[in-house]
Amino acid sequence: MIHVIDAGNRHLYGAELEQHYKIRHQIYVGERKWMALERPDGREIDQFDTADATYLLAIENGRVVGGTRLVPTICPHLMADVFPFLADVRGLQRGSDIVEWTRIFVVPERRGTDSKILHSVLAGMFEYCLANDIAAITVVMETWWMPRFLELGWEVRPLGLPTMIDGMNCVGTIITVSEDAYRRTLAFKDIDAPVILSHRAKRAPGERRISHG
Repeated sequence: MIHVIDAGNRHLYGAELEQHYKIRHQIYVGERKWMALERPDGREIDQFDTADATYLLAIENGRVVGGTRLVPTICPHLMADVFPFLADVRGLQRGSDIVEWTRIFVVPERRGTDSKILHSVLAGMFEYCLANDIAAITVVMETWWMPRFLELGWEVRPLGLPTMIDGMNCVGTIITVSEDAYRRTLAFKDIDAPVILSHRAKRAPGERRISHG
């Protein structure tokens, strides 16, 4: 199950959050070689790990095996404060109903074609957004993610032109939150709903639909 951790309940998840910071360091510094993120304490934490951040963590028997982070776009966030040039065509997308998505991961030993963890986290992201009146998600991503998201039936629109950043071809995008994208993500790996275990959800997916003009 996916656990939603935010300012209201993070005091219950101290150990799991510490695990997740260390896993992020192992993956993004040790594996991906993003050396600008290296820290001597082996915890990958940046300026957007604030009380405003929401974490969606896949936890099995007290062990974090996957997760991601959502940050309100009305607060400081990666695209606006570090990479605004990635939105130089359509402009930065900010609003109380838009979140930025960063730091997706699955621990190495739980990856593979038979693993459902990545898609459970992705489905959890849509489930959380549908339950909390979030209409869209922005993300700075490497371009190789685009065909994977399109394969899932997501509506993904670039906000600017792809740009090389530290040897990676990156693009700023906005993803429409919809019941259809959520259901397609579940179906892709035959995942049962709901995936979120949280007392903080306002309503279950399916009780409302978000329409976009």
